[in-house]
Amino acid sequence: MEINIKFKPNPEYRLMDQVREVLRYYHYAYRTEQSYSSWILQYVKFYGGKTHPKDMGKNEVERFLSYLTEKKNVAAATQKQALNALIFLYKRVLDIDLEDGIAPTRSKRRMNLPTVLTQEEVAKLLGNMKGKHALMAKLLYGCGLRLMECIRLRIKDVDFGQGRIFIRNSKGGKDRKAILPDSIQQELQEQIDYVAALHEEDIREGFGEVYIPGALSRKYPNASKETGWQYVFPAKEMSKDPRSGKIMRHHVMESGLQKAVKQALSQAKIHKKAGCHAFRHSFATHLLEAGTNIRVVQELMGHADVKTTEIYTHVMKKDIDSVKSPLDTL
Repeated sequence: MEINIKFKPNPEYRLMDQVREVLRYYHYAYRTEQSYSSWILQYVKFYGGKTHPKDMGKNEVERFLSYLTEKKNVAAATQKQALNALIFLYKRVLDIDLEDGIAPTRSKRRMNLPTVLTQEEVAKLLGNMKGKHALMAKLLYGCGLRLMECIRLRIKDVDFGQGRIFIRNSKGGKDRKAILPDSIQQELQEQIDYVAALHEEDIREGFGEVYIPGALSRKYPNASKETGWQYVFPAKEMSKDPRSGKIMRHHVMESGLQKAVKQALSQAKIHKKAGCHAFRHSFATHLLEAGTNIRVVQELMGHADVKTTEIYTHVMKKDIDSVKSPLDTL
C-alpha cells in the first residue's frame, strides 16, 4: 500500500517516500519497511497529520509511546518496535538524534519461559511431516534457525563442503553460521537440484530474476539471475516484486510451514503451545543438556548477550532423582 502524506506549508513534500527510500538504502527487509512505515504514519496521524515530524521532537515521541502503553496496552516488544521506527525516522531520515533520554511510560516486560519439546516429541513431530515442510522443520531444529531465516535461505549460503549454513543479515542486521546436519545433506541437495532445474526453466521463459538488496544489485547487475542467489524454498508461482514491479520468483510464504507444524502437532498428540519457533528453542536447550558450552550455543543462536541464551537453562530437563536433599547430607 502506497502511503503519501502532504504537509503544510509544502504540500509537495512526501515524507513516506523519503522514509522508504532510506530504508531501502540501508537494506532493511520489506516487512521492516512496512512495519516502520506503519508506525511513522500512526505517529503523524496521532498529532493530526498537519505537523511535520521535524517540527516535533522528544516530548512528542514520548507522549505517543506512552499512549501506546497507557491507552492501547501494547506489549513491551511492540512499544520497542514503535520506538525503533521513530528513532530511524529522526536519525536516518531527518538527521535528528533523539535516542538519548527518551523516557515514555514503559510497557511491562513479562519473562515468558520458552516452549521446549523433548527429543522424543521432536522425532514424533517430524515423523508427521512430509516433503519440503519436513525438510524446513529439520533445518529449524537441526540448525537453530528462525522461521524467516529458513524461508529466506539462498542456495549460495549452503556450504556442503564445510557442513555449514550461512545466515545473512539476520535479526539485528548480523551474519552468523550454523551447523548443517549430516542427516539432511542429501535431502537438501535434492531440493537445491530441483530449484536449479526450475530456475533454468524460468530463464528459458524470459524470467529467472530474484530479489537482491539494492546495493548488491547495483554492484552485481547480473546476480539476480544466478542460480546461487535463488531461494532454496521458492514459491510455486512467480509474482510481482512490490519494490521494483518486476515479475520474479519469491520465496514461499511462511504460513504454509506454520500450518504444517500445527497439523503435525495435532497428529502427534503433542498438546504444548508450540510452533515453528519451538524448534529453535529446543535446539538450544538440547545442546545445553548435552553439555555444549553456553558460549558456543550463544554464537550458534546469534545472541548478542549470553543472558538471552541463559534463559534456556531454566527449561533444561534435569534428573531430579539424582538430587539429594541437603538434610541427607548432614
